[in-house]
Amino acid sequence: MTVQLVLPFSKQLSERLRERDLKRLANQSDTQTVKQSRSSSLLSVSANLVTALVAVLTLLFSSSVVVASDKTLTVYTYDSFTSEWGPGPIVKKAFEAQCECTLQFVPLDSSAGILSRVQLEGENTKADVVLGLDTNLMAMAKDTGLLATSLVDTSAVELPIEWTSDIFVPFDYGYFAFVYDTETLDKPPSSLEELVDAPDDLKIIIQDPRTSTPGLGLLLWVKSVYGDKAAEAWEKLQPKILTVTKGWSEAYFSLFLNGEAPMVLSYSTSPAYHMAIDKTERYQAAAFSEGHYLQVEVAALLESSKNKELGREFLQFMLSKDFQTALPLTNVMYPSTDIGDALPEEFNKLIQPESVLLIDSAEIRDNRKQWINDWLDVSSQ
Repeated sequence: MTVQLVLPFSKQLSERLRERDLKRLANQSDTQTVKQSRSSSLLSVSANLVTALVAVLTLLFSSSVVVASDKTLTVYTYDSFTSEWGPGPIVKKAFEAQCECTLQFVPLDSSAGILSRVQLEGENTKADVVLGLDTNLMAMAKDTGLLATSLVDTSAVELPIEWTSDIFVPFDYGYFAFVYDTETLDKPPSSLEELVDAPDDLKIIIQDPRTSTPGLGLLLWVKSVYGDKAAEAWEKLQPKILTVTKGWSEAYFSLFLNGEAPMVLSYSTSPAYHMAIDKTERYQAAAFSEGHYLQVEVAALLESSKNKELGREFLQFMLSKDFQTALPLTNVMYPSTDIGDALPEEFNKLIQPESVLLIDSAEIRDNRKQWINDWLDVSSQ
């Protein structure tokens, strides 16, 4: 009986021990499986995090690249500057190569049009820079409070007058003059007085001082020479005026070059273009003994610009060789810096004013409206 009792117990114990061992093995297997599962999950999460991080970094890097290459400088200027024959295309190509940005010109009809546009838009203007204002409009432009200090080194500037402005950067200059056709007018007037007193059958074409830079220039030229007697001079000049155009291009290209009149209000530099490009000396500027009225063209940075650093880089660029050498035969003006032999030889053949005439910009600001009204009174008679 003893044997019968022990054998079943031993077997039972053995089976229990085996079951225990199997459970341990099972538990170990389950634990290992769980660990492997957890490891796989952690690896999967890590991989997803790395993928997401790479995606974010790629997006940020791509965005920064897009921003860096998408810098745009918006410049308001007059339409002839941006024309295919103007300096605009040359300037755009040269500056974009330097700044790795986009230079966007917005063409307007005149210098006065540029000022009127930014005055209308105020602090909401899209312009970063205005290019094409001149000495006659500087005080009015400054008074708007819309312009910022340029911070440009203008020590290289060489003008007929001293330059002291810390807002406006001069890029070219010229003198108003009457250009005449040598084939239809043998002996042009040698002074403004002689033109005013000439026979009425001598016809001239001029531009409106309300809409044209040369038109305003003539108004100030007459005022500089005649002073308080300017209205009397306009009365004498009136019968000789064939027509008054809105802008210079219409007067010069559409009318004068088509033989409508032997003289047109333009610039002393205009003949240089005909000599260099058209290879003719047919059109010349008449030298007036009283002197010629000076125009200096300028650019300025807008206070509201979000691209001030880029804007100031462009203002400084305007005094560089790449910009200045593009001006003589495209804008047909004298560059504001000495470009040496790069100045076309035709410019050495131009008339040189005996006197430089210029009315202070503040005086123009204070009297421009009245002077224009005086001119209108005479013109409407």
